Amino acid sequence: MKKIISVVLAAVTALSIATGCSKIMEIKEVAENSEVESLVSAGSEFIDEITVAVPTKDRAGNDIKVPENVEKIVSMAPSTTQVLVELGLGDKIVGIDTNSASFADKLPSGVAQFDMMAPDNEAIAALSPDLVFTSGMSSVGGTSPFQSLVDSGVCVADIPTPSSIEGICDDIEFIGACVGKGYEALAYSKGLTVFMQGIEEQGKTVPEGEQKTVLVMMNVPDAEYPTIYTFGKDTYMNEMIEMLGAKNAFGEKSGWLAVSVEEAIAANPDVILMDCNWLPGAADQVKALEGWEEVKAIKDGAVYQIDEDLCSRPNHHVGEATLEWGKYIYADKFGNYTQSFDELKDEFIEKVVG
Repeated sequence: MKKIISVVLAAVTALSIATGCSKIMEIKEVAENSEVESLVSAGSEFIDEITVAVPTKDRAGNDIKVPENVEKIVSMAPSTTQVLVELGLGDKIVGIDTNSASFADKLPSGVAQFDMMAPDNEAIAALSPDLVFTSGMSSVGGTSPFQSLVDSGVCVADIPTPSSIEGICDDIEFIGACVGKGYEALAYSKGLTVFMQGIEEQGKTVPEGEQKTVLVMMNVPDAEYPTIYTFGKDTYMNEMIEMLGAKNAFGEKSGWLAVSVEEAIAANPDVILMDCNWLPGAADQVKALEGWEEVKAIKDGAVYQIDEDLCSRPNHHVGEATLEWGKYIYADKFGNYTQSFDELKDEFIEKVVG
C-alpha cells in the first residue's frame, strides 16, 4: 500500500512538470519519501506558474474555437459528463446524452437529454451551448451526426474513444483546458498516470510463466446472439490487464472484437470477468453455459461480475477499475489495497488546488 500511496502522491509534480521547473527532482524525492506536507508546500509554489493553453483542435484533430467564457455545456458521453461533474461543473451542464442519466442528480433539475447516436441538433442549438463535447461512439462509419451544429457555428469538440491509458489522460487534460479547469484536470491526469505505474510495478512481481489468462466478456452468448464481445490489443482495457501482470485471452488480436463461443472456449481463460451491469447474474449464467464445463475459469469458479461503469467510461476511474480487476485476478497481490485512486486524488486536489 505504501508504494501505491507514494506514487500517487507524486502526482503533485504535475505542478512543476508543466513549467519544466528545476525543482522537479526535489519534489519527486519528497514524494518518494511520502512526506505529504512538504510535498504540498513544494508543489504549491508553482501553481501560479502553470499555463494551460486553451485547445485550438479537438481530440479528433478538428479545428475548434473555444469561447473565452464557457457557461453552458452539452456533454454527449457519460465518461465526459463524469469528468465535468467531478471538476465541479455540474451546474453548467444544460444537456446530456441519455447514457449520462445516472448523473442527473448532480445536474440542474430537468436537464435536457439526447440520443448520442441520433441527436436532435435543433433542440441542442436551442439551448445556446458554448461548448458541446461529443464522443467517437456517435460517429458510426466516420460520419458525425453533429455536423449541422458545427456548420451553425457551435463549438463542437469531438473526443474519440482512447486506445490507451495515456490517451485517457490526454482526454482529461483536454476537457479541463476547454472549461477553465486545467490545473484540476492535470492533477487527475498525472494522478492516474502514477497510480497505474504503481499497479504495473506490482504486476511485474508475477513470476514469469505464471501469468493468468483473462477473458473479459461484455455479454452472455445465447442461441440468438452466439457472439461474444471483448477486446484485443490497442485498447486501454488490454493495457489494464497487462499492467496487472496478466494476459488478455485475445491479446493477439487488435481492437474491440466479436469472437465465437468456440474461440472463447479454446482460449481456456484462467479468469473470466463479466463487464455487463445491465445483465444481473451474468457470472452465474456463464458458469451454467453448456460446453464450457472444462474451461479452467469455470472449473475453478473464477468468473466474476465487475463494475461496468468504472471500466467502460474511459476517464480517471479506470484506475479504480484496474484495482478491482486485480483483486479478482491476483487476490494475493492486490487484495490488501483498500484506498482507491479517487480517494487519494481528492485529498491531493483539496490540499494543493483548493
